[in-house]
Amino acid sequence: MKTACPACGAAFSLDTLLGNEGAREAVMAALAFPAPLGKLLVQYLGLFRPAQRQLSLDRVATLLNELLPMIEAARIERNGRTWSAPLDYWKLALEDMISKRDKLTLPLKSHGYLLEIIVGYGTKAEGKQEQQKEDHLAGRTPVGAVAPAVRTEPAKVPTKPRAEMPQEFKQIAANLKKGTKHAD
Repeated sequence: MKTACPACGAAFSLDTLLGNEGAREAVMAALAFPAPLGKLLVQYLGLFRPAQRQLSLDRVATLLNELLPMIEAARIERNGRTWSAPLDYWKLALEDMISKRDKLTLPLKSHGYLLEIIVGYGTKAEGKQEQQKEDHLAGRTPVGAVAPAVRTEPAKVPTKPRAEMPQEFKQIAANLKKGTKHAD
């Protein structure tokens, strides 16, 4: 039985798929990815296919095995820095790459552009966190929110002067101290 990948164009029989080491590695790597990325990864791999040839299963396995550790770790190393890369970033970045297919120079040679998109999401998130921190320190709040009270000196609670204790209560207290009972 012959099958062909709709994204990369690789044509093979199921016997070949099970017998080929590269194909086995590709299938094993694909099965390790989180389900929400499956279809997107197949489309993304199509961006690596040479114009007049099929993408080899060994190359598919290599590409998937390059991505898998980064996706599992939810972080990437880029330009000497570690960036957070949650699953949502990967999904958005893959969708972005696929939507820009016509503007890209194909076939892709590496994951560089995909990783730069993820770095962009990380940079944007860091900027947003920094802005929220600055807003909090400055006492600014989003529209409709209540700003926390900022005190520069301790609050002074007004106190009322105490009223004099009525004489009959003083007598009861004195009797209790002496251990005598009072008369009703």
